[in-house]
Amino acid sequence: MISKATAEHYQWGDNCDGWYLLKREEMSIIHERMPPGTRETRHYHCQSRQFFLVLSGELTMELEGKLHTLSAQQGIEIAPQAKHQAQNCSDTEVEFVVVSHPTTRGDRINLE
Repeated sequence: MISKATAEHYQWGDNCDGWYLLKREEMSIIHERMPPGTRETRHYHCQSRQFFLVLSGELTMELEGKLHTLSAQQGIEIAPQAKHQAQNCSDTEVEFVVVSHPTTRGDRINLE
């Protein structure tokens, strides 16, 4: 059994957190937390397909130049090669789960 409390933790970006719920070459599942006003670097993945599911708060996903605002229990699929950027434009933290197939390790091209 795995949970945020027992998973391997890492920090990224500007005080953002991630917890590896599943860390395999063929698939990864990460629970992430972004404080208000934070964003990741705009990027794409050559092979990985991702699905973001918001657990709490509000996530803004820029996908190929279009903004999508997701609330709790809403998700969005990111196809391989699609340029995207997760952002927290709200004044409260957002938590979400990211499923990647295959893993994104070594498959990320930053655009900024």
